[in-house]
Amino acid sequence: MPLELKSTINLPKTDFPMKANLPQNEPKMLARWEEMGIYQRIREARAGAPMYVMHDGPPYTSGPIHLGTALNKCLKDFIVKSKSMAGFDSPYVPGFDCHGLPIEIKVDQALGGKKLQMKATDVRLECRKYAQKFLDLQTSQFKRIGVFGRWERPYSTMTPQYESVVLATFYAFLEKGFIYKGLRSVYWCIHDKTALAEAEVEYENDSSPAIWVKYALKDDPATVDAALRGKKVFTVIWTTTPWTLPASMAVAFHPQEEYVALEAGGEVYIVAAKLAEEFVKHAGLDAPREAARFAGETLEGKNFAHPFLDRNILGVLADYVTMDTGTGVVHTAPSHGADDFNTGVKYKLELKGNVDEAGVIHNGLPEYDGLKVFAANAPIIDLLKERGALMHEDRIEHSYPHCWRCHNPIIFRATEQWFISMETPMQGGTLRSRALEEIKKVKWDPAWGEERISNMIATRPDWCISRQRLWGVPIAVFLCAGCGKPLNDTATSRKVVELFARAGADAWYTSEADGIVPAGMKCQKCAGTAFKKEMDILDVWFESGCSYLALRAAESQYPPAADLYLEGGDQHRGWFHSSLLCMVGTQNHAPYKGVATVGWTLDENGQAMSKSRGNDVDPVDIAGRLGGEIVRLWVASVDFREDVVGSEQLMLRIAENYRTIRNNLFRYVLGNLYDFDPAKDALPFAKLEELDQYMLRQTAAMAADVQRWYGEFAFHKLYQRVLNFCTVDLSAFYFDVIKDRLYTYAPGSAGRRAAQTAIWRQGEALVRLLAPVMSFTCEEVWGYLPGKREQTVHAAQFPSRADVLGSDDVVDDPKQLEDWSALLLVRDQVLKALETARNSKLIGKGLEAQISISAAEPVYAVLERRQEQLRYLFIVSAVSLEKATSGNGAGIVAVEVEKAAGRKCDRCWNYSTHVGEDPAYPTVCERCSAVLKEIEATAAVG
Repeated sequence: MPLELKSTINLPKTDFPMKANLPQNEPKMLARWEEMGIYQRIREARAGAPMYVMHDGPPYTSGPIHLGTALNKCLKDFIVKSKSMAGFDSPYVPGFDCHGLPIEIKVDQALGGKKLQMKATDVRLECRKYAQKFLDLQTSQFKRIGVFGRWERPYSTMTPQYESVVLATFYAFLEKGFIYKGLRSVYWCIHDKTALAEAEVEYENDSSPAIWVKYALKDDPATVDAALRGKKVFTVIWTTTPWTLPASMAVAFHPQEEYVALEAGGEVYIVAAKLAEEFVKHAGLDAPREAARFAGETLEGKNFAHPFLDRNILGVLADYVTMDTGTGVVHTAPSHGADDFNTGVKYKLELKGNVDEAGVIHNGLPEYDGLKVFAANAPIIDLLKERGALMHEDRIEHSYPHCWRCHNPIIFRATEQWFISMETPMQGGTLRSRALEEIKKVKWDPAWGEERISNMIATRPDWCISRQRLWGVPIAVFLCAGCGKPLNDTATSRKVVELFARAGADAWYTSEADGIVPAGMKCQKCAGTAFKKEMDILDVWFESGCSYLALRAAESQYPPAADLYLEGGDQHRGWFHSSLLCMVGTQNHAPYKGVATVGWTLDENGQAMSKSRGNDVDPVDIAGRLGGEIVRLWVASVDFREDVVGSEQLMLRIAENYRTIRNNLFRYVLGNLYDFDPAKDALPFAKLEELDQYMLRQTAAMAADVQRWYGEFAFHKLYQRVLNFCTVDLSAFYFDVIKDRLYTYAPGSAGRRAAQTAIWRQGEALVRLLAPVMSFTCEEVWGYLPGKREQTVHAAQFPSRADVLGSDDVVDDPKQLEDWSALLLVRDQVLKALETARNSKLIGKGLEAQISISAAEPVYAVLERRQEQLRYLFIVSAVSLEKATSGNGAGIVAVEVEKAAGRKCDRCWNYSTHVGEDPAYPTVCERCSAVLKEIEATAAVG
């Protein structure tokens, strides 16, 4: 009895769903991974392998994750997973930065006046609860987008173990002579009432008053230049901070620059020669005469009068006086500027100021006393007008330092702070010179990172590490009650570290810490025996800079330096910077071998994303609506080294590409392997058809590219390569061509098994290659692929060339590659000819056509050797060849399309003149007739 034709077609069958339903199915996969202990399973699979450590920079636990943090964590996840699949033992211990001002401010707002009645330990407990809440939230959100790691035991800057390492690091600096406490003019946030480090300052555009103020020369003008004898002489300063004038102690001139004395209206004004024209314009002087010209050094030691206070103002010299704007004369307030302070020290000026921690001016004139600094600008300008000292007033837009936490303008303020000296001698140089040397040994990606951090290290001041807040690691130093000198006793320090390791930094605020100093301990300076505790806390950048030291203290198997740090570009002055100084200062080497820098996340208009602007894209929302896999694919699609764009529309386009990979690649492969057992059915490379061999070689080349780009962190390149390979090489070409073999050949035939072998190897390769990026989907696919395998794709390794080709013995075949390059060019011309015929209504489907090809050598020989396979390659019903004596104009061949001869086969839809010749199957072609007899024979034996 003849077979039913439909039942003999090997149509695809698979339970792998076309629709991913990622928002519903990803949580189920997460639960499975949780039950499996996926992270530990991967670590066990790589036990004994070479280690690769990507050290996590801790995100701040003050809110949920955003697209920037999702970008950051997914990139790290790609690196860790790809290193693991490349054969490394690649641990990932996520970190969390839990101390600091933003959390303390939020808790202050919640507590209100109640805080004043609370013990320090109780306030710190509230801060801890707040940080823990967001640590837990961020953990769940990072896990939701498929990030693997030791989430059950991350490193947190508020654990006793971590706090003890931070303190031990501080003591190491102290014992080596790096740390000192002294009066310095430092960045100060009057809103948060604390000192700031360089890394905590950001610059924003601001509008400020710009004023030109004259200071009268008190000395005999002839001592400056004989031409000025008997004249009324002033110098003129320019400033954008009028509120600093009450603290003005000197006027600074550049020693090598030329200054001119301009006479107009009975007065003489000394300004820099290069800025004289600009000064005349702003001051509105009428035809001033140059009375004298002299070097700036002439003015050193000259005495001037303060414009509104009874104070002598000294003429000083300073190289930092610039000639780009103003007058070339800088009023110097040592309490309100770093350079000013250094000048004040050099010339023994008064260094202390009258501005308190909240920015309020004290001990001033009634016009401004009791006002906050910025509010004092206007009355001080009015005062200058009254005293006849204001020569011109303007406003300028300029870049001004702001607190990066509260985003308010900041000031310089002279206070006593703790510092790490950049110039203290150490083995091999100083902290600055050794850090600069270590930078050169690091691989910076992008390369410009080296110059950026080098410039910052080279020019930075000493590191101000003290903060006047509560929520952090205290500077656990005992100070002599008599002279204030810090107690530097190793045994005492060790006891405090042990206390912190046991009870945490909160212990510093308890009576237990009070009893640590042994009885009879004397101050090394004054021999005093009474001590008090320092209550400042450490800069949070110092804390996070100790992170790799803390990790190594807990994980002794970790190497001395991590293989990679990866964070945003602002971290050259932040975490990269502080980590370098902490490690070089204590271990004399860099904490990292490589550093990769991530760009900012922007909207489609190039604006920084912000919830307040309403242009943010919430990765948690995207995961809930489209799937965490879409967030991951978006990350892979962008070049993270540049600023990257995120938007709803981009996510939707990524979702389309996801469906292409899911269905056109994986579902196609799985659907055609339903009856394939690799152990029994896979064929060796030599027995595959030439097209299969060629495509496996192409797959191996693609796999090599992808693995190389994983190594280079070029995820956008591998994303495009795989997407292009899936759509162009596989879906539009190879998978289309082999459908005939897969569907119409006898199930166990060599031709069909060859195609199945090839797509099985392609599926096996691509599921591994994409697993670091498409972690959910590849795990899903892994469960459907035939053959024995590890429990999870993430414990597998990337495919080798032998895995793709089936053997180590397969040699390269350049001739095959050359031939197929020619064949594909011919195919392109054939497809164009078929499209033309289709548009002219000559044919519908390609199988309705037969074609004639005229080709000259060497292309003719390539075609002639494969003449029997050409109709399958071109997906037409017949192909005839004709040898041409020369080239064919614009193309390598000439193609003619005709209506196919014969009848359409009801089984394979090819046209043949032999349809009907088999009386048993009168509606099929000769090829299908033979297949049907093979199926019948197999069934009879079975």
